[in-house]
Parts: sequence; C-alpha cells; structure tokens
Amino acid sequence: MPDTAPGTSGPRVDWANFQNEIYAAGLFGGAVPRLPTDLAQLEELAARRLPPGPVGYVAGNAGDGSTARANREALDRLRIVPRMLRDVAERDLTVDLFGTRLPAPLALAPVGVQSIMHPDAEPGAARAAAAVGVPYTTSSASSVPMEEIAAAAGDAPRWFQLYWPKDRDVAVSFLDRARACGYSALVVTLDTWLLSWRPRDLDQAYLPFLRGVGTANYFSDPAFQAGLAKPVAEDPGAAVQHFLRMFADPTKTWGDLGFLREHWDGPIVLKGIQHPDDARRAADSGMDGIVVSNHGGRQVSGAVGSAAALPGIVSAVGDRLTVLFDSGIRSGADMLKALALGAQAVLLGRPYVYGLGLDGRAGVDHVIRSLLADFDLTLALSGYTAPGELTPDALTRLD
Repeated sequence: MPDTAPGTSGPRVDWANFQNEIYAAGLFGGAVPRLPTDLAQLEELAARRLPPGPVGYVAGNAGDGSTARANREALDRLRIVPRMLRDVAERDLTVDLFGTRLPAPLALAPVGVQSIMHPDAEPGAARAAAAVGVPYTTSSASSVPMEEIAAAAGDAPRWFQLYWPKDRDVAVSFLDRARACGYSALVVTLDTWLLSWRPRDLDQAYLPFLRGVGTANYFSDPAFQAGLAKPVAEDPGAAVQHFLRMFADPTKTWGDLGFLREHWDGPIVLKGIQHPDDARRAADSGMDGIVVSNHGGRQVSGAVGSAAALPGIVSAVGDRLTVLFDSGIRSGADMLKALALGAQAVLLGRPYVYGLGLDGRAGVDHVIRSLLADFDLTLALSGYTAPGELTPDALTRLD
C-alpha cells in the first residue's frame, strides 16, 4: 500500500504497519512499547504514575459516573459482523472534512489545562497530531496561548474550540486571534455553560482554573486585559476572578448563533448535541457540523450514551450537516462502530491526554498510531477498505 506523507495530495498511509514496527523492534532486540497498545489501560496506568489531582480532573465525571459508563455500554452493545472473501489488501482511510482531505477519520478533541499532565502540554499534543496529519483542536482553556499551539502544529490542519464567554469583546478577540493564526474550523462547546457536580474534583478541592491554569488565552488577550484594574502579573488573583465571571454564559440561546456567523467565516461545528431536534436546529441555523457528544460523561449524570443518540441524529440531519462523534472512543472497533452508524469522523479525548501525561509528545504519538493501526486492521478484517463503505449493516445490536 502506498505510504504518502500527511499533507500531500492523497495522504494515504499504511497505518497497520505500526504493528509490524513493534514486532520488528522486539525481534531485533528493541524495547517493547513504553505504553500499552490497549488504550483502555491508559487511565489505570496514569492513576498509578501521576498525581491524583490532575488525573482525577481528566478522568473524573459528573455525579456517579453513570453517563461515562453509558457511553461504553452503548458502544459495547453494538457488535461488528465481519464479512469474508473481500479483497482488503489495500485500504484508504482518507476522508474529506470541511474542504480538507485528511489521512484518517480522526481528530484530537479539545482538552484544556494539559500542562497539569505534562510540561509538553498542548504544543506537544499538537506536534504529535501534525506529524500524522490529523486535526488538533485547541481548547479555549488551554495552558498556553492559541498562537503557540498553532506554531507547534505548523502547516497541519487545526481547529479552535470556543467556550463562549459572556464578554462579547473577548469572544470577538478570540475568534480574530484564531483566524489570524490559521485555525480553519470553529468548534463551539454547548454543554458547559456551568460546571457539573464532579465528586472526584470536589473531594480533592482541585480545580486548575483557580490556580491560573487553563487561562492562558484569556490572560494574553487584549480585550480580557482591558477589563482588569491591574496587569495580570500584578494581581493574578483578580485576573482569575475576572476569568471565572466571564468563562461561560448560561443565558445563550439558538438565536445567538448569528453572532458567531457574523464573526467567523469558516466552518462552525456545535459540540454537545444529543437530541435530533437540537441537530435540526443546528442545521436550520446555518451551522456546518455537529459533534454528537456528552463531554465524555463530564457534564450530565444519567444522560444517554452518545452512541445510542447517534443513529437518530444521523437520520435527522446526516444529509445536511457533517456529523462527528466523541465520548467513549477507546479502540479501532469503537471508531468503526461510530462510522458505521453515520459519523464522518471521531474525536479522541482522554486517551491521548493520558498518553501525554505518561510520556509527553511521544505518548500522544503512540496513542494516535495505536488507534489508527487498530482501526485499519479492524476495518480490513471486517471486510472493508474505506470508511465510506461502512453502513449500519456492518453492525448488529445486542438487546
């Protein structure tokens, strides 16, 4: 199979070859992988090796964690039905998203405060994503300014995630800055107007923002600075309080989406959609895409699993919007299931952050390559050669 570098025309890559690299290294005396190749093991390993506050913040969920469990249960109830005697010697995982040809149906989800996990932080994760050509989504709550992350990504595709602040001037400034440093799509998170009740963080009284972590985009922003009586360095406590007052606005409604379109001329994707009617509202409002997501179970305890919500949403708007998926992806099989249900790509969240915490940028690289090798092999062994061939017929559902 051709192995074309990401970013060139037709970026087709033999992702499954990562398996051969690992075996060859072992055969010739090389070390075994530094991190597990089963990405579901990363959380437990991170919990053993890293401080409890940061790991708890990343791993924690709303309430009793039932929504995170529902995400996994919804995916696990779907079973792949492999097909035989099909020529699967060559696969092409490339997809088109928002006018860009990508090497695989994958992007890294927006995750803030990554410096609590490793000093490489968001720039390290962005470099790992850029090395293979998958989009990196910079969070509004990143540990370093968006410009530094954009520089780390180089010419690779990158998206910017907006926590829509109360202050209109700060929102406009964020969008102007993101556009100026090359972010091509805007991902607007809708499910975090308030922070949920998160026992794991509460039991440790641990919230990075109170320590000024995850505020870099705000503290470096001229519109934010204009609202301070003193420079950030002279009164960081006041800057944190200013940030907390404006971080999100629970009064926003569908009618406010026109503001985003007025100030952003690229694709706009709404993240956090769980109901078909909300998906229809997004399409009617002129949005370009949605992410079927429940924030990985971090916001509403007792909510529906994202994979259970996905089919109804695809049926409602799959011909009108680009439908992306996150919440619960841990393997190539999970990717295949989401794509078969109609998602056009998936966003990966916690696993790459655990990889970052355990081994910096190299850990993120390991996670991305492991996931895509697993997906490539699972796709072939199920009888398919491209994501676009997948339909719900590839699956059966356990009752």
